[in-house]
Amino acid sequence: IVYVFSGLPESIIAAACARSGQRVLHVDSRNYYGGNWASFSFSGLLSWIKENQQKTDTTDECEDWRKLILENEEAISLSKKDKTIQHVEDFCFGDQDSAEDVEEAGALPKLPVFGASGAEGAAQELEEECPPTESTLLEAESQEPERATGTEPASATEGNDTETTSENESSGSTALGESTLELGKTEAAPSELSAQEPKKVTYSQIVREGRRFNIDLVSKLLYSRGLLIDLLIKSNVSRYAEFKNATRILAFREGKVEQVPCSRADVFNSRQLTMVEKRMLMKFLTFCLDYEQHPDEYQDYDNSTFAEFLGTRKLTPSLQHFILHSIAMVSETDCSTLEGLQATKKFLQCLGRYGNTPFLFPLYGQGEIPQCFCRMCAVFGGIYCLRHSVRCLVVDKESGRCKAIVDHFGQRISANYFIVEDSYLSESVCTNVCYRQISRAVLITNQSVLNTDSEQQVSILTVPPEDLGKPAVCVIELCSSTMTCMKDTYLVHLTCPSTKTAREDLEPVVQKLFDLNTEKETENEELEKPRVLWAVYFNMRDSSGIQKNSYDGLPSNVYVCSGPDSALGNDCAVKQAETIFHEMFPAEEFCPPPPNPEDIIYDEDEMAPEESGFSNSPETKPEPSTGESSSGGSTAVKEENED
Repeated sequence: IVYVFSGLPESIIAAACARSGQRVLHVDSRNYYGGNWASFSFSGLLSWIKENQQKTDTTDECEDWRKLILENEEAISLSKKDKTIQHVEDFCFGDQDSAEDVEEAGALPKLPVFGASGAEGAAQELEEECPPTESTLLEAESQEPERATGTEPASATEGNDTETTSENESSGSTALGESTLELGKTEAAPSELSAQEPKKVTYSQIVREGRRFNIDLVSKLLYSRGLLIDLLIKSNVSRYAEFKNATRILAFREGKVEQVPCSRADVFNSRQLTMVEKRMLMKFLTFCLDYEQHPDEYQDYDNSTFAEFLGTRKLTPSLQHFILHSIAMVSETDCSTLEGLQATKKFLQCLGRYGNTPFLFPLYGQGEIPQCFCRMCAVFGGIYCLRHSVRCLVVDKESGRCKAIVDHFGQRISANYFIVEDSYLSESVCTNVCYRQISRAVLITNQSVLNTDSEQQVSILTVPPEDLGKPAVCVIELCSSTMTCMKDTYLVHLTCPSTKTAREDLEPVVQKLFDLNTEKETENEELEKPRVLWAVYFNMRDSSGIQKNSYDGLPSNVYVCSGPDSALGNDCAVKQAETIFHEMFPAEEFCPPPPNPEDIIYDEDEMAPEESGFSNSPETKPEPSTGESSSGGSTAVKEENED
């Protein structure tokens, strides 16, 4: 099986295929994993911005690759130019000249790119480059809580090779690490942090500390009972990542940012709501949890919007606003009553699994998730080649099936199945495809949109549109303990379906929430909004929901994966990956759990009688992080399990 591109759907399918015993080759023309799902350091993002603003064409290293196509074959050319990113604009709201001679601190070695080393070699490289670290993961689902040990996931950024160990906080119902370490330096505990005046951060500091940033191209959160979390737990890929709870849900109403009470405790502790409103809200949320049992209460509103249905439930305007924009997170004009009830129920079912909100965020950014599945694929024999572009698909004229690909070196690589990301298809194949667009903005700010006693907050805010019919804007604010930005700054992601360019769509919302004034100080600091230090806007193609028959002339054994969509979660990517996998291998289980080392039976002639007592047989492919390289580490894990 050959995979062209390394986005999230392709990475999941590759891991599932490798786990089921298939031979996998994963190639990508980029020099980093994830494509439009990737995360970058600050300098890496500046390079990405420059690359997409210039849009230079790549030249063929092998001009005569067409000679490799035989008479009974035809070639389907692939695109040499990425057209998924448009209208890239970046702005610095500080003294940019002062950072001209500043360089990023701490040059670190990059992780190896997987070559033709197979499972054993890839696992050995990973173990040597990234020593195992204790990670607090999604182990709450197991019968006995245990602490898994895994390697730090590879990263699209050069600065992500630094290992950090995060310690669990005992409070709350989560088994995920509420990390208080940032690159080896302990931050102050939340109780010691108070709402103080923001410290002055200059552009030169941002450049110097650029490796502390992990900036996602696509902004998403993980529902705690979503498909991706279930897949991470089932496949045991969760051992390769760490997560942090989203700590609060915010709402923007009447020009102010407010915190939305979500759980029962939040509702009754809220000072924003009257006692009558608290009873109203709890009664409606209880109804939403089992609305299927009371069809008579909503069936008359099948043709009504969810907003109209809320107006009939004796809810105050503030409660209707909270439910519509901060709990259900649906459109005021396009969402039906049933869709709104389903979204509200999903939100409520995810509460309490790992914390007081339904959402989790992966430390070091969303770009870690594709790399976690790439790592699992490599452990089970997958071969990875970055900076390796593909020129064409070779199709047999008689059977109509794809036989091989031709790479930029002029090599033919044969396989039975081919998975291609939509952005690699040429215009001749996509003539009948109509794409949507996503508007994105990334801001670096000096303080939170809603200051509290704790600076370490992960917040999600939905800003409703001023004009009906336009999309709401989803705002995700990340603090430094998510390992995505430097101390004393916040990383803010804004996302919405595009109606114009990203800047035209999102700048009005940025102006509502933040101060874009480039002057050094304002007279009234108490009323000052969070100040934007740096910003970038861009439009990203949304190819989700496009059927395979929309592409012209694709062979039956070539499958197309879409890029990121505008939804908050990752369900679309997981569903697509599972669908494609079962089309190729209907009888195989999708991403089964890896075997335990204790369950692996070695042949007697393969057992090494030397000191370590461990076998390096290539026929057995256990996860590298499950069995430690020394007997002492393995014993410690067993003892902890027995406890």
